[in-house]
Amino acid sequence: MHETVNAVANFINLDTANIIYLFLVGFVGGLVSGFIGSGGAFVLTPAMMSMGVPGLVAVASNMCHKFPKALIGSLKRAKYGQVDVKLGIVLGISAEAGVLYGAHIQEGIKKSFGEAGSNLYVSVAFVVVLAIVGIFVLLDAWKTYRSGNTNAEEKVTKLAKWVQSINIPGTMVHFKSLNARISVLFTIPLGFATGMLAATIAVGGFVGVPSMIYVLGAPSLMASATELVIAFVMGLGGSLKYAMHGLVDIRLAMIILAGSLFGIQLGAIGTTYVKPYMIKMVMGTIMVIVLFSRALMVPVYLSQLHLIQEIGEGTTKLLKNVSFGIMIFALVLGAFIVLKAMWQGRKAERLQHAGEALGHGKV
Repeated sequence: MHETVNAVANFINLDTANIIYLFLVGFVGGLVSGFIGSGGAFVLTPAMMSMGVPGLVAVASNMCHKFPKALIGSLKRAKYGQVDVKLGIVLGISAEAGVLYGAHIQEGIKKSFGEAGSNLYVSVAFVVVLAIVGIFVLLDAWKTYRSGNTNAEEKVTKLAKWVQSINIPGTMVHFKSLNARISVLFTIPLGFATGMLAATIAVGGFVGVPSMIYVLGAPSLMASATELVIAFVMGLGGSLKYAMHGLVDIRLAMIILAGSLFGIQLGAIGTTYVKPYMIKMVMGTIMVIVLFSRALMVPVYLSQLHLIQEIGEGTTKLLKNVSFGIMIFALVLGAFIVLKAMWQGRKAERLQHAGEALGHGKV
């Protein structure tokens, strides 16, 4: 009985405005997710927290909505030949171990430091990871764009070439996306780190996608699609683990899932019209904006834990509102960039077909 009361206390009241907001958040999360291959949780978890959902419940509910969405997204992108199923499953198995270990840490923090401690842990993890990965991905995309060589084949990094050159007997597996054999001993720590991060902030794509591109040598289009397979495996196990502790708010999961199922279809179609550097640009831009949204809330949680001087009610409210506003801006910008890239891509394709038809006509 006590457990049930605790679980219900974790859940927020849902009015019409909250339901509409969650549906739209889900739509944009799905749009971005289908486009860049991450589960979109780097938008969804902070968006739920900004409306008062406890960090741990936001992470758990996010994982729950994620695995059916990731399954649909990966099937859609498999039609375009973008998914390396074998690589997704191999990374997914070690990622599952990371999820279970990460969930155990999360629950320990909640027990020791309460909701404010859990919120602080999730928010700081977001800020640190978004800063590192977001800036790195943006710089990489900008370098490609500045070189003017946006149509060129992506180069395999020196690190990935080294990883592909190591031969450890009995552990070598051939992956089609890498067009090479690599040792599974390299995939285990990458998968585990992906799972650990997924259990902490509900998104492992920040580790999964860059590690497939820069460490293993997969093309960004295939890495982003294969991440959806890993997200499915992780989401399934993580949801069961959190649900057993009464931390999954199925209402939030279902509303977000409904919105994101529309968005993910559009996003997946969008990848066929854009250059790989554009996917990195979108990912990096949204990450950096969301980073500021979460960073503003860190002093609030520190104050609640009495680690810094107490912040007044007025200041707390202002920080929450500004954080929420930045979050909305990130959602709108993400949707705008993806839809604009799709529209321009379709337009260019139509012009090309028209030109070809005209050329055939002349012949």
